[in-house]
Amino acid sequence: MSNKEGVPRTSDAAALYRLMAWLSPAYPVGAFAYSGGIEWAVEAGDIADAATLQRWLTAMIGNGGGFCDAAILVHAYRATADHDDQALKQVAELAAAFAPSKERFLETTAQGRAFIEATLAAWPCVALSRLAATWEGPLAYPVAVGMAAAGHDIPLEDALTALLHAVAANLVSAGVRLVPLGQTDGQRVLASLEPVIATTASRALVTTLDDIGGATFLADIASMRHERQYTRLFRS
Repeated sequence: MSNKEGVPRTSDAAALYRLMAWLSPAYPVGAFAYSGGIEWAVEAGDIADAATLQRWLTAMIGNGGGFCDAAILVHAYRATADHDDQALKQVAELAAAFAPSKERFLETTAQGRAFIEATLAAWPCVALSRLAATWEGPLAYPVAVGMAAAGHDIPLEDALTALLHAVAANLVSAGVRLVPLGQTDGQRVLASLEPVIATTASRALVTTLDDIGGATFLADIASMRHERQYTRLFRS
């Protein structure tokens, strides 16, 4: 089967394989080095056990950076699929500007560039090759993932859920190491986030660029406070 341009569609098995590779902890984007401010939240006592970690991540994914990243991925995917370079540039600019702190900006742009470099080397496609002609500024991680998914004709909903799961899994892993928690507690937290991720993905699919925004001020402040934290294991 082919898409409207006559390009063979990616099979379900191939799409799943690529998403599992791109968004696994082993993909060389350095996600393990970032906690999204959780390190400060643990030191401040805002996260002290599995229950408080679960509540923190529910807010981050449903009403904070997780939701914003999901909506940005949707718009980056659609602009890439439509070959709309102007729309893609607008999304990339907005994504870079949305970072609420210096460390959050480093986190998303370092991972975005690393993702593009690794994917171009192992899974090249025309959409990623055209990136330099479209946008030369800082590249946020969800923009990079959205472009790659569209360029490989991977279903948008699958890419969106995979990204949100990867973000949640990385933050849970950070929490497990920092609180610390047992691995079983970590998996319980991740399981509890399944409906949050599903709801967030559904909202992101119908959110306009003008409506993207978050309200997790404490998480944003934690990210800012982390910049001056005396002892740190993570870069954010």
